[in-house]
Amino acid sequence: MKILVLADEESKLLYDYFKPGMLDDIDLILACGDLHAAYLSFLVTMSHATVLYIRGNHDHYEGDAMNGCICIEDDIYVYKGIRILGLGGSMRYHPEAQNQYSEREMAKRIRRLKWKLLRHRGFDILMTHAPAYQLNDMEDLPHRGFAAFLRLMDKYQPRFFIHGHIHATYGSCFKRLDHYKETTVVNAYEKYIIEYPEEG
Repeated sequence: MKILVLADEESKLLYDYFKPGMLDDIDLILACGDLHAAYLSFLVTMSHATVLYIRGNHDHYEGDAMNGCICIEDDIYVYKGIRILGLGGSMRYHPEAQNQYSEREMAKRIRRLKWKLLRHRGFDILMTHAPAYQLNDMEDLPHRGFAAFLRLMDKYQPRFFIHGHIHATYGSCFKRLDHYKETTVVNAYEKYIIEYPEEG
């Protein structure tokens, strides 16, 4: 199964220079935040893929503007047997901002998912905007990752952890692929395609 992951910056290839058929082999699109609603609406219209999204720290999506995209914020969405957990937002660096959380607030969001996690027996993909703490994050507060994500991966050992927020233009801190124990870590900045193994 081919999954297109996106975050932070619209791909000119998929938007300005889009050609019919470019997304025909994509089964699922995961948008990890800070992308314009019009861009996601375009992708859901021009592909056969299901488009799931979470919010970045700069997003203020209105539900009616998303045209068929599915928000999985604080939820577990199951796509053809793949359990996807969505947790958007970044570390809180402005007291009044939306979609920003302290470490304690993020841990509280995760505790509220207890029954969903039990019902689904965990998850296969952790989809966030921010990275995990000291896993390809940065030292400044706005780009610091959440330790709560490490604890989630320790407990549930998902196959993939997909995040955004750390741009390729930030220099040496950018890492497209990494590993944390049994989990493959993918920075979804702009666009990247992952192959999800077929079961059986």
